Amino acid sequence: MNDCLAARDLPTLPASVRIVEVGPRDGLQNESSVTVGDKITLVNQLSAAGLQYIETGAFVSPKWVPQMADSEDVFHGIHRTSGVIYAALAPNLKGLERALAAGADEVAIFASASEGFSQHNIHCSIQESLARFKPVIAQAKSSGIRVRGYLSCVTDCPYDGPTSPQQTARIAHALYQLGCYEISLGDTIGRATPLRFAAMLNACLSDIPAEALAVHCHNTWGQALANIYQSLLMGISTIDTSVAGLGGCPYAPGASGNVATEDVVYLCEQSGIHTGIDLQKLALAGEAICQRLGRRPSSNAALAYIAGRTQT
Repeated sequence: MNDCLAARDLPTLPASVRIVEVGPRDGLQNESSVTVGDKITLVNQLSAAGLQYIETGAFVSPKWVPQMADSEDVFHGIHRTSGVIYAALAPNLKGLERALAAGADEVAIFASASEGFSQHNIHCSIQESLARFKPVIAQAKSSGIRVRGYLSCVTDCPYDGPTSPQQTARIAHALYQLGCYEISLGDTIGRATPLRFAAMLNACLSDIPAEALAVHCHNTWGQALANIYQSLLMGISTIDTSVAGLGGCPYAPGASGNVATEDVVYLCEQSGIHTGIDLQKLALAGEAICQRLGRRPSSNAALAYIAGRTQT
């Protein structure tokens, strides 16, 4: 009887997930000690571990993000694996031209659900940012390149406080209507908890299909995996992650690293959700880049693997 009840009460989860690896871009955009060779090695190791989507660089102003000024060299130096999408951040026409010349398979733009963060991050209002993206999306489409949209501060803003679900849904829908095939919903300062995250997702799902939404969770308050699991329960099957938990946002005070790819892969595989990623190879890639940075991985799964290897 108990076994029947347990089976009946099991949650419905996706059969598989799509992991969007943002480590080489979002994870390293604040790191000045990483060489072009280090970045190329990391991307190649992530490809070998089974990642099918790797955000490889960013074509933005070197004045604002000097760490990404070598993105052309990274794109030209990587070993491209068949079936892997090597994407880039390209928020304007000049960035798009550079991304196309470098051979990026896809590009991404970024907007904010809060006015305060929009002003601090891209120095314009939300509506102005949307107007800027129109020609970028049009040019990308004419070049046969798909555009992904990042949306920051979907539940909380470091400047404006809580973001209402309706506000987030409105801007997400605007990006979707502009032509972004997928909207990545970012908990930029990592303050969301599952119930609040669910309220935000419900609002977005009223106008956007689940297959066009992704989640991008930071682990500042230790809630990233809980919010991701909530998202899985609600039919979201694309998750942004960063190897070893690298990254943060230079325009969001107190925002620590992205959720670690290793932890999400472990959660999914142990929940019966296929990722197609080799956790051992992934952990080794994270350990290698962390050694270059002089730190330990911010991933419990990776640290458990390293500890287990040391004890054997």
